[in-house]
Amino acid sequence: MGMDDLRWLLLIAGIIVIVGVYVSGRWRRDDSGEDTDGDSSTGERLAPILDNDDEIADDVVELSDDIEFEPMYVEDDSAAPAEPAEPEPQKIVTLRVVARDRGFFKGDDLILSMRGIGLRHGKFGIFHRVDGDDDDATIFSAASLVEPGSFDLANIRDQQTPGISLFLVLPGPVEGAKAFDMMMEAARMIAQSLHGELLDESGSTLSIQRERYMREEIIQFEHSVRVA
Repeated sequence: MGMDDLRWLLLIAGIIVIVGVYVSGRWRRDDSGEDTDGDSSTGERLAPILDNDDEIADDVVELSDDIEFEPMYVEDDSAAPAEPAEPEPQKIVTLRVVARDRGFFKGDDLILSMRGIGLRHGKFGIFHRVDGDDDDATIFSAASLVEPGSFDLANIRDQQTPGISLFLVLPGPVEGAKAFDMMMEAARMIAQSLHGELLDESGSTLSIQRERYMREEIIQFEHSVRVA
């Protein structure tokens, strides 16, 4: 028998004892104060009554207060289901290449520029820089700033966009700082070929200081992931 079962039995037994004491000691008394039990002149035994039900309730509460209870647990012999693994931490780094003076890039000019630096049109209808020949090993990607971000190659000559967003997701197929350097180089080449402007993720002109800070953030992120 467990400790919890014993405590419940003690509590129940205590209640029974208290009720028994009150029942046996609460016989009706006559005006002379003598017991009117089976030896009374009437020959009738009167049913026991309780003068005050609240007294029993108070005594039961006092008894229960003397016993400390712990939560009851039911042992389960079945194997517990495995907890889901925590998702791997990720970091997204973004740049923008936009047309100057709130202008637009022609669709075919933009496509030729991206293909000229080795980007491939692929998943989700956007362009990717992949590691080697593995199309699933994406180092960084480029999407149009016009929703939904994809490029319709069949009608690309009729399209124009204010710019593109280049982004990488860490961890990736190559080391983070190297992936960032590759994306920076691609962004500069596109901006140069289309006479565009290079911006950071908030839309501000990308300064040398901001570029260094973004690179340092990537290094710190990868370090935190390794030591976690």
